Amino acid sequence: MASEALHHPKVSPLPESPIGRRVAQAQMRSANMGLLLRHLRTQGVRSRAQLATETGLSKATISSLIADLSERGLVREGEVIRGGSVGRPGQAVALDGAHVAGIGLELSVDYAALTALTLDGTVVRESVTPLDAVRLDIPTVLDRTASILERTLLSLADSGTQVVGLTVAPPGIIDYDTGTIRFAPNLGWRSVPLVEELGRRLGPAAPPIRLENDAKLAAVAEYDHVGKEGIEDLLYLSGEVGVGAGIIAGGRLVRGYSGFSGEVGHLPLDPSDTPCNCGRSGCWETIVGLTPFLTLATAADDDLRHPGRALEDRLETLVERARAGDARTLEALATIAARLAVGLGILVDVLNPRMVILGGYYAYFGDHLLPPLQAALAARRLDEGSSVELRTSRLGFISTARGGALLALEDVFSDPTQMAPTH
Repeated sequence: MASEALHHPKVSPLPESPIGRRVAQAQMRSANMGLLLRHLRTQGVRSRAQLATETGLSKATISSLIADLSERGLVREGEVIRGGSVGRPGQAVALDGAHVAGIGLELSVDYAALTALTLDGTVVRESVTPLDAVRLDIPTVLDRTASILERTLLSLADSGTQVVGLTVAPPGIIDYDTGTIRFAPNLGWRSVPLVEELGRRLGPAAPPIRLENDAKLAAVAEYDHVGKEGIEDLLYLSGEVGVGAGIIAGGRLVRGYSGFSGEVGHLPLDPSDTPCNCGRSGCWETIVGLTPFLTLATAADDDLRHPGRALEDRLETLVERARAGDARTLEALATIAARLAVGLGILVDVLNPRMVILGGYYAYFGDHLLPPLQAALAARRLDEGSSVELRTSRLGFISTARGGALLALEDVFSDPTQMAPTH
């Protein structure tokens, strides 16, 4: 089963020849540079001595690597760190890369969300743009997506920031080798060569473009936060028009052998056997997705159902109604919670995650969804080994784009030598 390690670079052995040894040494140096960057990313400011102790690299190696990374503008040294009364004070080493950014863009059913992150995780651009991708034809959707990206790329270039990669996240199944959306049922797309089409629109100066599934990227973004708490087994559940899961197992993103993992919205859990956009019937997302929730919570003539209105605005209005005790909204949330509990019970038994994070529209209603879900899962618990911690996403609808930006930066962490010296 295919999976991708998060924050664990690997170096392949090379032939034992003079050339092979030189290449192996260069790869090892690059891997060690990446190791330092990742360590600073997760642990924060460190002295050279601390880096040597915590990474197991010699002090001489650390000094050489820091000098190289500094020349490339990826780390900086600053104020003195004093560890106590004994020993010489050390100079602080921090992740820099303020001039290096990755972009993530989620192409959803009714919006496009974009995030640009610098190497140290600073958000330098972020936006959510309404985009009725279902009703527009594919060329128009791609034109508008390219326009959003073009403006961001120009803005970052004007600020002296180099974009090293771009990750686009559609809600569907991806062919990683060809950069094609194989099937996006809620968009009605099949076999769309998205990387090729966006590359043509953005031109030869565009950064490298890759595709990844939306829920998988959201899981990457959430793991970037909770991994620091020691969480290595995580299930992220998206709550949008479609419902998908991102699975982190043992600190690795699980894709499955063909990239199909996480399509939990198509589990047969709708007893009324409602037809689904995927071609099946009775899929879970037909009863817990955004559309059925809005149908339950609003009247037919309520403009909260209109995709032209910003989704966040629509959901904030429903949050206010719930807080005010609106009976229809509260009943809709109770129904969604009961339906979620059935599917989550199955997923917890199969995947045994330590944590489940609810994203998308679910994240807006944690006060109403988490207590009944926690009670339902606790009632099904076989023993303490099947217990699970439930949270709502802190990133909301921007989580997928944030994960895309992190993935776009991964090439720099894997091989910092691709960045040319800046001085």
